[in-house]
Amino acid sequence: MNGTKLIATFIGAGLLRPAPGTWGSLAALPVAWALMTLLGPLALIPAAAVVFALGWWATAEETRGNEDHDPAEIVIDEVAGQWIALFPVALGVAHTGADLRDLWPGWIAAFVLFRLFDIWKPWLVGAADRRGDALGVMLDDVWAGVFAAVGVAVLAALAHGVLM
Repeated sequence: MNGTKLIATFIGAGLLRPAPGTWGSLAALPVAWALMTLLGPLALIPAAAVVFALGWWATAEETRGNEDHDPAEIVIDEVAGQWIALFPVALGVAHTGADLRDLWPGWIAAFVLFRLFDIWKPWLVGAADRRGDALGVMLDDVWAGVFAAVGVAVLAALAHGVLM
């Protein structure tokens, strides 16, 4: 497997069936955990930017000359979006000093909401997906991640009585 395929499939997670996008999102979680544990919770933010840039490049290379601009095995976009969905968890850990395990509801909410927005493709998510190019492949998951992150933050605020 060449380098761009390794990146685009997130080291092969996108080759799992069924539902490769879900497998890609699931594979992103332990890597996010490792990054936040080893480098600090805020390391997830620049890591997501790096994954976005690498993903955009790898997706463009893997789809060059193909009719299908978004093959199912390309899941690096899910990794970037899933990590964005986890930003409120990372910020919560950084702000409070809590253990990553203490914010387990946020992990679950980030995963479920990200998958919901990625599959549903409302508004900006769908518009990005319709671009039909490598940037659109990445951007639809960025928007799904942003919407999921907002949802995680709102749920955390509700859980902690901030919005009551």
